[in-house]
Amino acid sequence: LSGPIFKGLLTIAIPIMVMNVVASLFNMIDMTILKAYDTSGGIAVGAVGVSGTLISLITNLLIGTSAGANVIIARYIGEGARDRVHRAVGSALALSVAGGALLLLVGVFGARTFLTWMKCPDTLLDQAVLYFRLYFVGMPILMLYTFIASILRSTGDSRSPMVFLTIAGAIKVVLTFVFAAFLNGGVAGVAWATILSWAVSALLGIYALFFHDSIVRIPFNKIRFYREELLSILKVGIPAGLQSSLYSAANVIITTTVNTFGAAATTGVSIANIFDGILYQISTAPALAVMPYVSQNVGNKNVTRATRSIGCGILITLILGGVFGALSAIFSGPLSSIMSDDPVAISFSQQKMVIISSTYFICGFNEILGSALRGMGRSNLAMVTALIYMCVFRFFWVYCIFPFCPNLTFLYLVWPVSWVLSIFTLLPFLFSTVKKLRRAELQPA
Repeated sequence: LSGPIFKGLLTIAIPIMVMNVVASLFNMIDMTILKAYDTSGGIAVGAVGVSGTLISLITNLLIGTSAGANVIIARYIGEGARDRVHRAVGSALALSVAGGALLLLVGVFGARTFLTWMKCPDTLLDQAVLYFRLYFVGMPILMLYTFIASILRSTGDSRSPMVFLTIAGAIKVVLTFVFAAFLNGGVAGVAWATILSWAVSALLGIYALFFHDSIVRIPFNKIRFYREELLSILKVGIPAGLQSSLYSAANVIITTTVNTFGAAATTGVSIANIFDGILYQISTAPALAVMPYVSQNVGNKNVTRATRSIGCGILITLILGGVFGALSAIFSGPLSSIMSDDPVAISFSQQKMVIISSTYFICGFNEILGSALRGMGRSNLAMVTALIYMCVFRFFWVYCIFPFCPNLTFLYLVWPVSWVLSIFTLLPFLFSTVKKLRRAELQPA
């Protein structure tokens, strides 16, 4: 609510960035360990990788809904409404437990059906199903931690989630090595290492939330649904979750198309997705910092400061996303070879990295606009724009445009093109929303 904006955004964004990049690096180390001790001829690496996009599609709705908790709790903090902060925290935690249990059932019982729909190569299917089911066994734990991290970030504390996830990630790497090297665990070992690491991060998050003195600290008996606060969280969170799910839905279609090029393409793109995930976290971390900045300052009737935080966030995204994206594209070959010795798979990985990594700063710009609108209470606008450009447009590209030029380079261009179109659509809505807020700011209470 006060102080230098650029520095404040970096204070929130850098821990988020470090946290998510470290998590992605740990995932890369997992894949490298799995490759080193894989006795299945590369099937294990491909099986874990092919599940990733589909897992994101199923989980992103609830993970995205945690953004609603972030926005609403931050707004109540800005308003100084302590009781409403506590009710929103209790509702968010109850939602995380219920949603995690639902996802467990969906993932365990639908694994083979979902992967078959994705045209998962037959050589990878059985191992992919095993990994998929085990992954969803731990979903209640992951959802609990995700909401706790979102609650902590609503106060401006992004450092604690970073520390928790870094500790959990290091434990995950050690466990993956033990399961793969000594117990011949394969994809099951990777899955169990992941679940146990989530448990560590969730326990640390519980300690921070319930035993540290802060505005979001509540007693355990306050964890339940409060109708008004729950509806407020869902009003912002469901569009945010749907937006993330729409991204993943389109990516599932694209991945399904890639799978038709064979197992080497599937493995190569799975490798590229890990590095692209790192770039995504770097490019979009400022958006996660902008959201509580905008929400708290809108709640505090300081629209000027809210809009300045948007501009600073865009500048940070362009710098970080552009620099790291260029480096990823330049060194795509050596990076891809870390996780595969197959020159064909490496070639497929490079092909995707050069196009996507170098343009992820555009994605970051787009995410800033969506986060700003959510912080201003216009979450539906970001969702509808995502529906049009990240889902419908990408479906149209895959099924109507791609057949005229059926090569993967042309297929991957759909990402930067859709980001640019989304930006030009969101900007006018952002400007009009700011004008309305400024007019409301001048009205007497």
